[in-house]
Amino acid sequence: MNLDAIDFAILKALQQDGRISNLKLAEKVCLSPSACLRRVGMLEQSGVIQGYTAQLDAGMLGLEVEAFVMITMRRDVEHWHEQFVAALQNMDEVVGSHIVTGEANYLLRVRARNLKHYSDFVLEKLYKIAGVLDIRSYMVLQTIGESAVLGEPAAAGKA
Repeated sequence: MNLDAIDFAILKALQQDGRISNLKLAEKVCLSPSACLRRVGMLEQSGVIQGYTAQLDAGMLGLEVEAFVMITMRRDVEHWHEQFVAALQNMDEVVGSHIVTGEANYLLRVRARNLKHYSDFVLEKLYKIAGVLDIRSYMVLQTIGESAVLGEPAAAGKA
């Protein structure tokens, strides 16, 4: 699908407010409401828009700790990748997971209630997965910016 400037404007507006009414969205991108609705429908059908979600405040949900975790696997363990991926399915603490290049095999984004919960997660769940060789945690002190796909560069000091 070839996207034009109006499509990108629609996508950016929906990223900022997924609940915006079609009328307001149409005004924002200078289209008629019917043309705007048609464009959004095409973006949904093509898979460019994969869905709509709510952004939650982790602190208000009692999840005070956030960490990025690099996992390195032993390659001499049979089916290490499949076992690791299967184990992740039962870990509510993992809110994002990626296969990465470099020294590690995986990058996880983890949320926990507190440091004890995080420590228990690492010791009782991650280290018990067959083939895990090394775990490196990078604790988030402050988030200075975050964007989905389209957006402005993160502004320093933005929390």
